[in-house]
Amino acid sequence: MGYDFTVYKGTADGAIKQASTHRDTLKGDDVLVRVSHSGVCYTDVHYRHADMALGHEGAGVVEQIGPEVKELKKGDRVGWGYEHDCCGRCSHCLTGWETMCPERKMYGTDDLDQGSFATHAVWREAFLFKIPDNLTNEDAAPLMCGGSTVFNAMVVGGLKPTARVGIVGIGGLGHLAIQFAAKMGCQVVVFSGTNSKKDEAMKLGATEFYATKGAKKLEIGKKLNNLIVSTSAQPDWELYISVLDAGATISPLSVSDDEFKFPYMPMLAQGLSIKGSIVSARQIHRDMLEFAAFHGVKPMKMTYPMTVDGIEDCLKTLEEGKMRYRGILVAK
Repeated sequence: MGYDFTVYKGTADGAIKQASTHRDTLKGDDVLVRVSHSGVCYTDVHYRHADMALGHEGAGVVEQIGPEVKELKKGDRVGWGYEHDCCGRCSHCLTGWETMCPERKMYGTDDLDQGSFATHAVWREAFLFKIPDNLTNEDAAPLMCGGSTVFNAMVVGGLKPTARVGIVGIGGLGHLAIQFAAKMGCQVVVFSGTNSKKDEAMKLGATEFYATKGAKKLEIGKKLNNLIVSTSAQPDWELYISVLDAGATISPLSVSDDEFKFPYMPMLAQGLSIKGSIVSARQIHRDMLEFAAFHGVKPMKMTYPMTVDGIEDCLKTLEEGKMRYRGILVAK
């Protein structure tokens, strides 16, 4: 008996492969979720060459529950993100920052037979998030990592509603960051390579927009209190020094293997802070979903079928930089 379901895995040559996985039983607070939608993150591109189930922005419906599940019930709509488990005992877990737990279980390193590119998945109730009533599964899925990441950066960076916040890059993360910051009441200053995305940025809530391609210096008037960098590669940090106010906080979100090299003396002289962060801890994640539902923060999206061909097409669009702005796989 048990539970058999389909997952879509990466392979050594990067091709997507349909496979199956199995769970004998649901133990403890395990929950079987039927996947209805999955967001597609650039991290999935990084892992498409790994022998693992792909996807970590899942949304779906509870189908079965384990013996120790306390709140969720069959039919509830839930989602999950990058982190799957933690020790629950260390100082980080006990202070609500389980994403820093030394025994944390994350996408790409643990539970490699489970993913959101799938028909079903089994996760602990403790790491599932109920989706608010006025947020669809389709809109909620990309928030499980993309929304979680930018919202957490704002919390960690101490963003205030009176802030002038700069957002570098308009993509899967940046277009959500613009909406969150605008709904928080901030002045939102957007930087992008060209003017091609200016109209969209302004509609999403930007108050100012600046094209940076070929720029030697940026002129923006009043300086920034926060800078959130959501580009796929690290920017030219020298270019942004002049637009940062004294005491400003920089939140770099780019996934990069390159060394972080930042102008040293300006950092000291201006009292700049650089705050690293990843996806949000669970309470911040819950707050993010409630905030998004209440304020109408939703991804701009392109949808694809949850099939081998659909996944391949979605990843190709993402790799080519043609995604506007979040790909979503839809179960058939």
